[in-house]
Amino acid sequence: MVYAIGFALFALGITVSVALHECGHMWAAQATGMKVRRYFIGFGPKVWSTTRGETEYGLKALPLGGFCDIAGMTALDELDPVDLDRAMYRQKTWKRMVVMSGGIVMNFFLGFLLIMLLAVVWGLPRFDQPPATQLGSMSCVKAQNPDLSYSPCTGDGPAQRAGLRRGDLVTAVNGTPVKTWEEFTSQTQKQTGPFTYTIKRDGQTLTVPVTPELSVVYSEKDGTPKTVGKIGVGHDQYLPVKHDFLAAIPASAAFTGQIAVRTVQSLAQMPAKVVDLWHAVTGGERDPETPVSVYGASKIGGETAEHGLWSLFVLTLASLNFFLGAFNLLPLLPLDGGHMAVVIYEKIRNVLRGRKGLPDGPPVDYLKLLPATYVVVVVGGAYMMLTLVADIVNPVKLFP
Repeated sequence: MVYAIGFALFALGITVSVALHECGHMWAAQATGMKVRRYFIGFGPKVWSTTRGETEYGLKALPLGGFCDIAGMTALDELDPVDLDRAMYRQKTWKRMVVMSGGIVMNFFLGFLLIMLLAVVWGLPRFDQPPATQLGSMSCVKAQNPDLSYSPCTGDGPAQRAGLRRGDLVTAVNGTPVKTWEEFTSQTQKQTGPFTYTIKRDGQTLTVPVTPELSVVYSEKDGTPKTVGKIGVGHDQYLPVKHDFLAAIPASAAFTGQIAVRTVQSLAQMPAKVVDLWHAVTGGERDPETPVSVYGASKIGGETAEHGLWSLFVLTLASLNFFLGAFNLLPLLPLDGGHMAVVIYEKIRNVLRGRKGLPDGPPVDYLKLLPATYVVVVVGGAYMMLTLVADIVNPVKLFP
């Protein structure tokens, strides 16, 4: 039930994010004197609508986005003669840029508000986490039950008895080098008797003998029991830092900057991720760094809610807004960035013509740009379908 609620809430969050993106365009257009003819959430058959002033507001059957219809977005639009002077393509460059960037700014603003919420309520996570095999908290070894729950335990665990400390960096398990926590766990569980860890502590390399406790664990898939070695230790982590409201403003701004860098990196890696997505669809292991569809993102939202990690839920939704805003900045039609590129081109062209004593040129002929637009739509649609199929047959797993 909690998973279903989280899934639905995240899907609703995506819908609200898209709706506010379109609101950004609409409010900017209305503020600069343009006519907004329609504002709808969703696509497909009309479910409901009402007219307020000169704008029709409504809902459509498929809540998979939304649109804002501004009179005269291009010279191809059919216009009532009385609206000709208010046509968007006839407005000054700065007004058109404000309207085109309104949705992007709205997504960035919404993402920042979510980061502020995260900073005040749960705390901002740190990107500078400890090395992958650095030891964290230590305890006794809890026995796992067939229902995958754990029984309580008391006393020190093998790690504590061996003299291991929080902050120790493990480089090898019984002589086998390890670089990830998964490798550390796998090699440790193979040990059935006394073995050694090679660790780095205070600039020194030490060899620490450890005697594991044998424990029965059960497979999540079929409940098959297996006996493994355990030492009672977790991975070291830097905890999130909470802020009061005033301190949260600069902290959230700095954190947003870090997310911005990661978002740009993700965009740059998208073409290369096609191979990884295809590998996941055809039965290979799913790379957690591959893009996800709306369904996949909502599934992640459901899983984080199910595990009570509402802070991760909020962070994921914030990151999605930053990605949506950055993606729309790409200078490709039909994205906002593509329209902005057209506006900038017209401005530069007219400035150059003015220096030659020539009048402004005509609006860009969007019909000539249709082939490139269709390519972007087809390629983008295929990419979205690939991510959707990957999320269905081999979804990203945040939790073991």
